[in-house]
Amino acid sequence: MTIFDKNIAATGSFIIAATIAIGAFGAHGLKQMLDADALATFEVGVRYQMYHGLGIFILGMVPSISQNLKQKIFWLFVIGILFFSGSIYLLSMNSFLPFEASKIGFITPLGGLLFIIGWFLLAYGLLTLKKR
Repeated sequence: MTIFDKNIAATGSFIIAATIAIGAFGAHGLKQMLDADALATFEVGVRYQMYHGLGIFILGMVPSISQNLKQKIFWLFVIGILFFSGSIYLLSMNSFLPFEASKIGFITPLGGLLFIIGWFLLAYGLLTLKKR
């Protein structure tokens, strides 16, 4: 495993740990502050962050995909998490934020698009691996 791969896998692990903390915050800290719909929305952000944290971790464990392609996939997932999950978190808490979070709602589908592109690039990387 290269240092680059270890750094990707470690970043995935940190994202997963942060996701667990964010999920616990949502389940326990926001339970009294958000209605059921807003809490369900928050949980969508947590779920997608976890999926992509796991994706980043797995990406670091796949040894044969080029570093260039891995780097692209890594950044698509990280920025996708920030855009998709980050905007979902803010949108779900809009009722008590000091600003109007709905103005950033357009970022959510951009994050989703980055996720989709990242997964397609990962599939491409796996499908074009040479047999040993």
